[in-house]
Amino acid sequence: MKLILNSLLLLALVACKSSSTTPQKDSTLDVLDKAEKQATTSQNETSNPTGMLLGIQDRAALEREPHDYWFNDNYDSYEMDTEAVAQLQPLLEDVKIKAFMGTWCGDSQYGVPAFYKIMDEAKFDYNNLTLITVTRNKDTPEKLEEGLNIIRVPTFIFYKDGKELGRYVEYARESLEKDMITILSGETYKHSYED
Repeated sequence: MKLILNSLLLLALVACKSSSTTPQKDSTLDVLDKAEKQATTSQNETSNPTGMLLGIQDRAALEREPHDYWFNDNYDSYEMDTEAVAQLQPLLEDVKIKAFMGTWCGDSQYGVPAFYKIMDEAKFDYNNLTLITVTRNKDTPEKLEEGLNIIRVPTFIFYKDGKELGRYVEYARESLEKDMITILSGETYKHSYED
């Protein structure tokens, strides 16, 4: 794979000569090294040929190609309820969150950027977030979902003092912000697939 990528890149460099008279800053070897590093990064983030992310990720993985277009568009376009976020902010203290999503899933592509926008506004400590990306079967190679009954994505599971407070599953009952307030304030909350 690397040989093919490097060969194509070299061919492109030779075929597309710059019309500029100023010398190029990067040598061909520098460009090839950068391309190889990008290919290695991409391989580390995915474990299948479709490009879907699997396992524990960070936000930066969603902000890079090929996921950046939906992440950034949906982050920017989400209109959050700032009053609800102000109520949410103190409730997030000492809360840990496990977020399950599929980069292949339209609901995740909409809900996870909205979640990040809300959490940014609430000044959430992202050290308390574990983002886990799953296959279409809602599993991971590391079995990170085992025992957690992940039936739909996105699923946000909220914990305090090691105990699950509740979970948001796939879509809101009221709004993402207000559903999180209900969960974290200890009010009765049933996610979209609970009876």
